[in-house]
Amino acid sequence: MSRNLNYLNNNRIVYRRHPVTDIPDIDNEVYMFYLNGTYECYELFRSSAKITTYRSLKWHLLVLWYLNPQLDQDMFLKLAEIICHKSNNFVSFGIHEELLRKIVYEVSMLDLDEPPKNKLRKVIFKYGSRLTKEEKLRIVGRLIGRLKNVTAGDIYDLMLSINDSGRKITIKRLSLHLNCSTRTIHRNMSEELKREKELLNKQL
Repeated sequence: MSRNLNYLNNNRIVYRRHPVTDIPDIDNEVYMFYLNGTYECYELFRSSAKITTYRSLKWHLLVLWYLNPQLDQDMFLKLAEIICHKSNNFVSFGIHEELLRKIVYEVSMLDLDEPPKNKLRKVIFKYGSRLTKEEKLRIVGRLIGRLKNVTAGDIYDLMLSINDSGRKITIKRLSLHLNCSTRTIHRNMSEELKREKELLNKQL
């Protein structure tokens, strides 16, 4: 089931933001390509995977708090409650009200001078590009596959594109799109990426 984003959209909650200061090496009407990658792209709820851990929940809430400086404590708590209501399909687990309040308080006390830790991205599609999921997958494979050194960020970008296309993420499929050996994929996949791969596949 799809997420209920009505509250976020109706209240103009920012949950996706393109890089602000990093300059793309390629910038056209449909995508931006960063040869060395960027950490400035935040795209919450892009994939079909739900939030499955308290750590992931705290990170999502931190990004929402960072991207929406107009929120006060009460508004932020309301947003967190919407995210954590299982019927809205953001999370896969229930959370006690007192624990949620504790997490919200901890997040609101964090220093936001430094952006929340983020994954490296190289290919970012612009909103309203109207490309099909298959077209996006081909573009990601073409741009990243020609690079000499495959990184964890490259694998992550491709994993998201494969998941968006409704296909299962496999080591062989990653290696084919990145034009490298399966050994190279294994060598550059961290434990975190392996867990994310299993999660994305499970929730197809």
